[in-house]
Amino acid sequence: MTGYEGLCWGFGWWWLIPTVMIIMMVLCFLMMRRRMGRMACGPFSCGDFGRHGDSPSESAREILDRRYARGEIGKEEYEEKKKDINGTGE
Repeated sequence: MTGYEGLCWGFGWWWLIPTVMIIMMVLCFLMMRRRMGRMACGPFSCGDFGRHGDSPSESAREILDRRYARGEIGKEEYEEKKKDINGTGE
């Protein structure tokens, strides 16, 4: 008796550790690839929004209306910019 007879039962699962390691490496690679894709995008190219949450597809009038509604600009400035946008300004 060598004293190692009880250790032989675990060698049937030897493939489990390398398999788990490969799966973890693939997951890490995919997560890094996804993060690098986000870092390479510009401010509007990946669906991110601008400073005020404005999407690039919004018209200038919609942005102006929202800024006025939030109180960022006053009525006089709103009317002036609205004229400029509509092309009726002097």
